[in-house]
Amino acid sequence: MIDLETIRQHCLRKPGTITEDFPFDDEVLVFRIFGKIFLLTNVTVFPVRINVKCEPERAVELRERYDAVTPGFHMHKRTWNTVVIDGSVPERVVYEMIDHSYDQVKSTLPKTILKKYFP
Repeated sequence: MIDLETIRQHCLRKPGTITEDFPFDDEVLVFRIFGKIFLLTNVTVFPVRINVKCEPERAVELRERYDAVTPGFHMHKRTWNTVVIDGSVPERVVYEMIDHSYDQVKSTLPKTILKKYFP
């Protein structure tokens, strides 16, 4: 099963300037690409839960397919999902959701950053 450290390492290996911090309190860990959030998780909750950004139609499809995927907790429900990492969602799909979230946020970066870091 995927654990928090595995998720952390996956996020930090993404291209670009990836940072992690606790901007809200000492429990909610946030991963950003060039300052923009693409994943959040509460480090005190088990099983691990992650919030990831998602294209709206895909978000609904994932919620319908997996009970462990719900509208994003404390996030915009249309474009964010919360995923409980309890083994019910295949690992491959969890990583796809993380990568999709990263790509969704990356696509909103200024063109100057995209040209420089993602030619």
